[in-house]
Amino acid sequence: MFKKFLIIGFLILFTTNISQGEIMTNALNQKEQDIAIIAGLTANGNINQLKLAFNTGLDNGLSINEIQEVLIQMYAYAGFPRSLNGLSAFMEVLNERQARGINDTLGESGKSLSSEINKKDYGNKVQIELTGAEVKGGLMEFSPTIDSFLKEHLFADIFGRGVLTYRVREIATIAALASMGGVESQLQAHINIGKHIGITDAEIKEMLNIASNNMDTIFAKGEPNPYGKFFTGKSYLSMLSAKDDIWNAPIGNVTFESAARTNWHSHSGGQILLVTAGHGYYQEKNQPARKLQKGDVVRIAPNVVHWHGAAPNSWFTHISIETNGANNQGTWLEPVGNEQYNQATK
Repeated sequence: MFKKFLIIGFLILFTTNISQGEIMTNALNQKEQDIAIIAGLTANGNINQLKLAFNTGLDNGLSINEIQEVLIQMYAYAGFPRSLNGLSAFMEVLNERQARGINDTLGESGKSLSSEINKKDYGNKVQIELTGAEVKGGLMEFSPTIDSFLKEHLFADIFGRGVLTYRVREIATIAALASMGGVESQLQAHINIGKHIGITDAEIKEMLNIASNNMDTIFAKGEPNPYGKFFTGKSYLSMLSAKDDIWNAPIGNVTFESAARTNWHSHSGGQILLVTAGHGYYQEKNQPARKLQKGDVVRIAPNVVHWHGAAPNSWFTHISIETNGANNQGTWLEPVGNEQYNQATK
């Protein structure tokens, strides 16, 4: 059974023209990278990798309390079980390090708000600072209680603890949501918040790429795609069943980084795609693009010109089955340019 994958929904307002092949500037610093990794692994429950990330983060200079603040914040986004599991794993790592004579820096401690502070007013102020406008209407009117919880607890009790800046807390949140499934609208909201407080498109893309490494799938991601010259962006291929004299249906597990996609191409014998993780798109020539998510099946008739790949803000994995393998030949055509891709996926 598949565990939680990297699922990052279709961007409604956020699009970027940065292709995977471009050099990204203003990248996250080491501390931010480590926090993004820890947040994502906590959110998807990958404890073995999380323990390694704790060690790496501590070795790179993260304090004990900085990591604890990330784990505490995660309960508001990934739930108490993930947060508590993360804290338990962190405690084990610290005990192991202490037994080896490693004394890690405790760092600044989080502080509770004064009892004299009106938490709802405080949280509302923080929320406005993060979003650029007062959040009201719609869901908040439907459930005033959740509005109070968000303002008084998330944006007051948690964001008001200090230790981590708002920027770092949003990096942790985006990385966590990017590592979970079914939270596309929340991820979009926090991408917008991140952009509002100065996180760049390149930094967001780096967060998505970091989160993608947290994927725990039934099939290996594989090596860099040997057919990469026919793709825009980075992709990976793991052959599950090669074509030989007995089996004439090559089967491969293909993983695309966010915004990566094939060139236009066709298969003389047709193709079937089984989507196993993330969000992506499939488009035939002169037809609208079809959005894809885990569980979708795409049947591609012989000689139909098409492309497929990841959504602008999501890694994407599918199994590719070449039908009629004995006589199936691929014909690679021109790349899907950024303008064409953005139009198809908007």
